[in-house]
Amino acid sequence: MTWRPALHRAALLRHDPVRDTDLLLVPERVVVLRGSAGAVLRLCDGDRDVDEIVAALGERFPGAPVASEVPRFLAALRKEGWLL
Repeated sequence: MTWRPALHRAALLRHDPVRDTDLLLVPERVVVLRGSAGAVLRLCDGDRDVDEIVAALGERFPGAPVASEVPRFLAALRKEGWLL
């Protein structure tokens, strides 16, 4: 079965205009997202699989090591319980 990541229902992705950064709001915690982490999580809608997310980010950020870094990032968030 192919993993189609989606934010856990208790997690919210928000943009903080004061800090001009994306935040991941999880129970009793706020995670400040750096770099393109918010762009990655916006693609985690439960419809796209990891390969589709990597492909979309590869087009948006040509030359970036998305093929190696994005799957590791998503796996780490899944381990935290923030992605389903």
